[in-house]
Amino acid sequence: MTSSAAPSGDAPATASQPFGPRGVFGDNEADEILVERYRHGDRDAFASLVIRYQRPIYNAAWWVLRNAEDANDVAQVVFMKVAERLDEYDPRYRFFSWIYRIAVNESLNLLRRNGREEPLEDDDDRPGPESDDPQQQAIDAERNGRIRGAVMRMSANDRTVLMLRHYSEMSYQEIAGVLDVDEKTVKSRLFEARQRLRGVLGDLQRG
Repeated sequence: MTSSAAPSGDAPATASQPFGPRGVFGDNEADEILVERYRHGDRDAFASLVIRYQRPIYNAAWWVLRNAEDANDVAQVVFMKVAERLDEYDPRYRFFSWIYRIAVNESLNLLRRNGREEPLEDDDDRPGPESDDPQQQAIDAERNGRIRGAVMRMSANDRTVLMLRHYSEMSYQEIAGVLDVDEKTVKSRLFEARQRLRGVLGDLQRG
């Protein structure tokens, strides 16, 4: 990877898709360069990685856990593990795929340790609609609330694959790397998750 641009899928999220676009924020210095700087003792380089990925990693954990406190806890654990295991990172592969895999695994493990597949709270602590138009904000808020309600009723596995594709805008290949499955499995899981999401949205509309 030659830049730290946001992960992007084959079809960026639009108003008709479940989640609006989000990116990986930070300066333009490549992740791999920051990793090498940190490996050579530059603490500021690791701080730059944290700034760049703290919100995306929190969001990834939130979509799995649907709980702000748990998502914050996971984000802290992720960066601790990244600092401890950075020597394990292979620069031939994308850094964001590696760190997302850690975040997803930590989130799913936390659900299992808590003895529940589904979270107990819907504590949404993410950025609100970006439009300056109050009417559009109201429309977006209502629509996003409906979708959050629908996704909340789905399994953690469904939420995870939808988040990676539509929210983090990853390609099928990138999602396969995060979930450690092949692309065919990713496409199958996405298809099934989208079908279930449509069904849940239909149930909410009829309710």
